[in-house]
Amino acid sequence: MQQGVIEQVLQQLQQVLIGKPRVIRMALACILARGHLLIEDLPGMGKTTLSQALAQTLGLSYQRIQFTSDMLPADILGVSIFDKQQAEFVFHQGPIFRQMILADEINRASPKTQSALLEAMAEQQITVDGITHLLPRPFFVVATQNPSEQSGTFPLPESQLDRFMMRLSIGYPSADAELKMLKGGQDHHGDLPQCLSAMELTQLQRQCDQVSASDALLSYILALVEGSRELNEGYGLSPRASKALLAAAKAWAFIHGRQYLVPEDVQAVFVAVAEHRLRQSSQQQGEQLSRRLLNTINPIR
Repeated sequence: MQQGVIEQVLQQLQQVLIGKPRVIRMALACILARGHLLIEDLPGMGKTTLSQALAQTLGLSYQRIQFTSDMLPADILGVSIFDKQQAEFVFHQGPIFRQMILADEINRASPKTQSALLEAMAEQQITVDGITHLLPRPFFVVATQNPSEQSGTFPLPESQLDRFMMRLSIGYPSADAELKMLKGGQDHHGDLPQCLSAMELTQLQRQCDQVSASDALLSYILALVEGSRELNEGYGLSPRASKALLAAAKAWAFIHGRQYLVPEDVQAVFVAVAEHRLRQSSQQQGEQLSRRLLNTINPIR
């Protein structure tokens, strides 16, 4: 039954983002692994469309936050306002109090505003005026960013990049897919049927946790991680990244109907998990290092 539900989710998402089945599977694997997703591409490629479709299909409350250069942290988190009747400060929640947040064009905001998401992404809570507020569960951040060479962008710091489990790029559609989009006319994605509830999604996440990984498979993951630290001159993958790689590989295996990991699961998700953590000066460098590691280190079977 679980595979039937997953196939239903995938088929519905593929009707929205036409011709990108691998991107859709990777995005779903990221969510099943409880990860946050960074989508980096040119404007108009379907980044916002994918996030909206994920929220509607998975039954999650959703809020889009448009990041701009003049945005302040309080515009995201909320603010305490003095209430004369109660004679005390009352906290007014910001738009972050939803199960799925689209941080649209996150790299157009200043580093100070970008950092407002750090605690939320790491601990699913925020702190305002010394008071901690829990965020809804499950909680996901899907952030989009434009290429760094475009004007008006602020590069995401390494500490924030490391909190995204995966980075994806949608890319241009094929000629056939784009023709199908043109023939489809006006998009109508606001009324997608809900395939799952938040509770059912949480149950699927727990089932992903139960996917087994042999000692040889874990040794393969560790070899990739240690290799990244040697190749990238001390800027390799962190322990958070190794845990993310294992969780993402389990989710990928689960989507494909298996309760155990094989090396191909790790290889399928490795570039998406690793390249944004390995880049120093350019996206291409991070991707080249990731693929070099896959070609250099062989799994122990």
